[in-house]
Parts: sequence; C-alpha cells; structure tokens
Amino acid sequence: MKRIIAILILALSLGSGLENSLGGGLLSAQETGYEVFAPIAKYITKGDAAALSAWFAPDLEVTVLNTTRNCSKTQARQIVKTFFESYTPNTFTITHKASQGNMKYAIGRLSAGGEVFDVTIFVSRSGDTFQIQQLKIDRQTAMY
Repeated sequence: MKRIIAILILALSLGSGLENSLGGGLLSAQETGYEVFAPIAKYITKGDAAALSAWFAPDLEVTVLNTTRNCSKTQARQIVKTFFESYTPNTFTITHKASQGNMKYAIGRLSAGGEVFDVTIFVSRSGDTFQIQQLKIDRQTAMY
C-alpha cells in the first residue's frame, strides 16, 4: 500500500494533469471552486476527530507517529481522537496540494502539543462525495 501511495504521489506531481488549484473535479452539489480540503483542515485545526471522521472512507489507511493501520472508519476516528487528546492542535496549514482525475492529495504542517507534524491526506471521489482514503501524521523531519 505504501508503495502504491508513493507511486501516486509521483504520478500526481509529474502528471500532465497536475492542478495546484483544486478547482477541477467539482462535486455536482457544490459551488464552483469548491475546496475539498477547507473543511478537512478546519476539523484538524479544531482537533475534532468526530467531524473529521465524517470524511473517512469506510476503510482507510491511517499512519500516526510511524504506526500504520488499515482500519475501519470507526477505528480511524478513535486513533485520531487519541492523537488529538495527546497533542492538542494549535494550527494547521496546507503547504501543497494537487489532483488528477478523481484523486486529490494535500500535504500540511500541524502545530500541536508543542510539536510540529507533517500531515498527508489522500482523498478520492466516490459518487458525489470525497472520502479520505489515507491520513498520515508524523513528526516533522525537515524544516520548510
């Protein structure tokens, strides 16, 4: 799964359909220019695992502090809730985003509990909704 994700990142970054603005691939029920990561970023900033989990796919991959699990939406919500309880979020900023077809990803920086974390979010379109397929939260390893 990690290898597939790495290949997807590379393909999205190098692909001719690279979009740094996420205006493409809009949801039919939403306004033009819909930014799928805006509400997700808001819930991460608030440390609201319950609201964030509304965006989770039924099954997804969650990595928190170098521990990766393929889990259900309910299990993922508990993992993220536990993280937010240990590291209370202060700020979250998306530093990069791209999309191709029905897949989008964002990379961000989370300041929480006096530490800084790198966050990677992969979403895909399923019908008329976007769902988080992968969420990764690791301690920051490089300065931006």
